[in-house]
Amino acid sequence: MNTLNKERNDRILVIDDNPAIHDDFRKILTGAKGRSVNLAEAELALFGDAPKAVRPTSFQIDSALQGQEGWEMVQRALTDGRPYAMAFVDVRMPPGWDGVETITRICKVDPDIQIVICTAYSDYSWEEIARNLGESDNMVILKKPFDNIEVLQLAHALTQKWSLSQQAKCKMSDLEEMVNQRTRQVQLANEKLKSEIVERQKTEEALRSSEDRFSRAFNSSPIPMAIQTLKDERFVDINNRFLQMTGLSREEIIGRTPAKLEIWIDREARGQMIEKLHKEKSVRDWPCRIRAKSGEGRETLVSLELFNLGSEHYLLTIAQDISDRLRLENQLRQAQKMEAVGKLAAGVAHDFNNILTIIQGYTSLGLSAPNLDAEAADALNEILRAAERAATLTRQLLAFSRKQLMQPKVVDLNELIVQVTSMLSRLIGEDISLQENLSEALPSVFADHGNVEQVIMNLVVNARDAMPKGGQIIVSTAKVEIDAAIARQNPEAVPGQFVCLTVADTGCGMDIETQARLFEPFFTTKEVGKGTGMGLAMVYGIIKQHGGWIEVLSQVGQGSTFKVFLPSTKLLAEASTDDQQVPEAALGGHETILVVEDEKGILELVRKVLQRRGYRILVASNAKEALDVWKEHAGEINLLLTDLVMPGGTTGLDLAEILLLEKAELKVIYTSGYSLALFGQDCPVKEGFNFLQKPYQSLLLAQTVRSCLDAPKKPPTHLSSEQTGA
Repeated sequence: MNTLNKERNDRILVIDDNPAIHDDFRKILTGAKGRSVNLAEAELALFGDAPKAVRPTSFQIDSALQGQEGWEMVQRALTDGRPYAMAFVDVRMPPGWDGVETITRICKVDPDIQIVICTAYSDYSWEEIARNLGESDNMVILKKPFDNIEVLQLAHALTQKWSLSQQAKCKMSDLEEMVNQRTRQVQLANEKLKSEIVERQKTEEALRSSEDRFSRAFNSSPIPMAIQTLKDERFVDINNRFLQMTGLSREEIIGRTPAKLEIWIDREARGQMIEKLHKEKSVRDWPCRIRAKSGEGRETLVSLELFNLGSEHYLLTIAQDISDRLRLENQLRQAQKMEAVGKLAAGVAHDFNNILTIIQGYTSLGLSAPNLDAEAADALNEILRAAERAATLTRQLLAFSRKQLMQPKVVDLNELIVQVTSMLSRLIGEDISLQENLSEALPSVFADHGNVEQVIMNLVVNARDAMPKGGQIIVSTAKVEIDAAIARQNPEAVPGQFVCLTVADTGCGMDIETQARLFEPFFTTKEVGKGTGMGLAMVYGIIKQHGGWIEVLSQVGQGSTFKVFLPSTKLLAEASTDDQQVPEAALGGHETILVVEDEKGILELVRKVLQRRGYRILVASNAKEALDVWKEHAGEINLLLTDLVMPGGTTGLDLAEILLLEKAELKVIYTSGYSLALFGQDCPVKEGFNFLQKPYQSLLLAQTVRSCLDAPKKPPTHLSSEQTGA
């Protein structure tokens, strides 16, 4: 509500082009320079009334010599919150705006200001002024020359009128606000009443349809849900998903308790959950195992919530089945564990290959010595055989870790199976039946022929060992398409076109614990000395290195099924070519060879083997030393024999690239205890052409050197993943 402005506004603006007029108004209205006029005395003189106690004159006078100046002062006064109560405006004010235009503009800015039009008889008539300004209660005319008493009376009267007008406006504003406020209150009350009526109608409608809506939501929920009485936990209602999870029918559940149905496997955990419910009124995501009708245990997260229906207390049970999620998580953890073990196996195999290279090299070097007695030759041959068995073990480790060397080509899997099984049928025994079920028009795979052969042999031999009393092995193939939905069921699977190789047996089967460790290196269920535990580990590594995966289905007493998935390809098979071996007598030479090897024992071995065959050998233990040697003998060096992995940050590939830029005709042989797969598909290395896998014997070293020196300079080619269909 507004506060009434009871204080008078004594601010007066005089607009006249004559400065003397301003002085006159100031003297009359403020009593300037000792001259003042008492309004009470004037009233006594005019009307004969007794003097009344009136306040002294205290008008505040501002002056403007031109109309535009006065108009600007009115604007500023309004902006400052100190408006003028009235203004004396002369009609004629040359040059610029005259009084009529000035008054017109001022009234537009401040409609409440009281105007006294000062005009002489020779100026505009009242009719002309009224015609130009329009009729208004806020304007009076003061004829010149004017009387002092009249001016003073006008000042008092009009300032008083302005104050009363403002008070009236405030009062009217307050009254309007009160009316508006009461109107709003009535409107709000009316709207509230309407809203309550609508809400009541909605509530009644909601109550009528709530049972139907709840029933639909309850039954169509993808999460198993059940309603039980709180008192004895008897089932009142269950949704369809709960029936699917338990395998029970509605008739078998309704009216019975979980204890009667033996749904909860761990009753103690169920009791703890109910105890927590009574304390905290709700339970969230409590791990619980539920027994299905088939006897299978389902892992669930159970949530409990109390609610009332009328005067009865009920329990809402929500059992989120997480069995499939846990299975996928376990598969992922198993894949991560196998990856970590694979990296460890690759490192171990690399170090052993360096050691075995020295053992095999010096042993073969000793065997080539003249006049070697039989006993020493036998001992060296035993050492060589032991080293070869150890080398086989490291190759298996590299296969598991997916770091072995591969020579992929287009392979007809059906044809390969026929070749392998015809050989294996004579080895697995007469009490075991080996059958083939091969799909027609099977796509080819881009794979290493020998590695896939190893996979088939190991799976068949593993099936044979699982059937000591005989049985049946079925090897089958099929073309399969893996979509995104199927791929989500196995963390190792990817969508695409695949060829599936299946080896199934009727043997003893495996429990879950055995399946969890099935592909780990050196894990075996056989007796000590009956197996190395590397067969299935090698199968796992080979399949992963080919961009595929392997799945196992098995139960104790019900046999096992191994499913191998390999990416199919549309490439055509290539004609095979036999490598031409260089005769041992022609393995020597007089070329200059730069040998770069960080393992000192291997470096000395290579130097001795090649020097005995007539080559000139320059050695370096790392890339930096090799570059120093190159600066002095670049024109003499015919062949670079370098390890792929060396200390110092510069690999053998980097070193060869630097030297080939200076000497394009330089021949290069790479060697490593790792597989070429470690260096990517763009690695310009090919076994049998310019790569020597550790460990190697002296004769193989000499053959590779001679073959590389005699071969035309032609870099090996590699197929990309797009060409292989992987």
